[in-house]
Amino acid sequence: MQFDEDEDITSIRGAIRDVCKSFDDEYWRARDEQHEFPWDFYKAMADGGWVGIAIPEEYGGGGRGISEASVILEEVAASGAAMNGASAIHLSIFGMNPVAKHGSAQMREKYLPKVAAGDLHVAFGVTEPDAGTDTTSITTRAVKDGDHYVVHGQKVWTTKAQDSDKVLLLCRTTPLAECKRRTDGMSLLLADLQNPQVDIQPINKIGRNAVASCEVRYDGLKVDADDLVGEEGRGFSYLLDGLNPERILIASEALGIGKLALKTAVNYANDRRVFGRSIGQNQGIAFPLAEAHMRLHAAELAVREAAWRYDAGMPCGEQANSAKFLASDAAFFAADRAMQTHGGFSFAKEYNVGRYWTESRLMKIAPVSQEMVMNYVSEHVLGLPRSY
Repeated sequence: MQFDEDEDITSIRGAIRDVCKSFDDEYWRARDEQHEFPWDFYKAMADGGWVGIAIPEEYGGGGRGISEASVILEEVAASGAAMNGASAIHLSIFGMNPVAKHGSAQMREKYLPKVAAGDLHVAFGVTEPDAGTDTTSITTRAVKDGDHYVVHGQKVWTTKAQDSDKVLLLCRTTPLAECKRRTDGMSLLLADLQNPQVDIQPINKIGRNAVASCEVRYDGLKVDADDLVGEEGRGFSYLLDGLNPERILIASEALGIGKLALKTAVNYANDRRVFGRSIGQNQGIAFPLAEAHMRLHAAELAVREAAWRYDAGMPCGEQANSAKFLASDAAFFAADRAMQTHGGFSFAKEYNVGRYWTESRLMKIAPVSQEMVMNYVSEHVLGLPRSY
């Protein structure tokens, strides 16, 4: 068993840190407060080839795996960008995986080079107001009409919708009542977003405001039949192909935020003096930070294993879900202890730990809740009866 970090991974870490040096805490705090997408950061990442790292080389990408992509997002989050930075590039890095794996040759050639270059921004439209985790209950409908589909429906929590050109849209092409299985009859379409038949409304959130989350309504949107991903009716299976890498990437982002929060807390604990000594000398401060370090280290091992198994083509459902659960839990613990370490100053925006705390809390909810991860492990790993 080998635990030394590969030289390529170490080089990637260094390169991402160099890019992120130009975007400090003040930059990210301003983007968050002004609800402004970090376009200059995105451009710097795209110009360096990092946005296309996981897209096949024949389409202008780096052709690398989830291990490399996860390290990029970890370093972005740990730089001070947290979720605002990671979410800005997350979907571009791996969101087009269903197209890369299942799209037609024409579709791959048309879209993937543009995504790799950072010129085409794509959102992901799955969640609906009345169908969150219960994906098979979606009601957004796409009806075939000649050489195109006509889409009616509503999605919610569509990240980057107002800043994206296209959306990978999960729709029902066959009504649920006519399907043998609940997972049948859903299709993935690569649809236009900036269209008169699409209404996009940003959701007012408590955090991660540099990257908008939107409610999106589709009222008669026409989508070219050539922009169907794979076969009609198999969209849910294509969606599943992206779930494990998504969980690994989210886990890596959580790891980055946790490390960032811990580093910030340790620096403050060393510098802050009360009763004639640094507060880090008090076990009430030191012990929770030591625990945070150990939790993050354990979670990192789970993340690395999950990424390694995915890249090796091995089953990794248990590992990917476990990594997401452990890393988001460790990240929030670290961020919460950073808040406690800073005391009243944690509520001052200039110290940034409140931003880390809010954004790390989101990762225990999205893209899958901790409870749904435990449902997965209970049923698919332990063999217990399905509970939902």
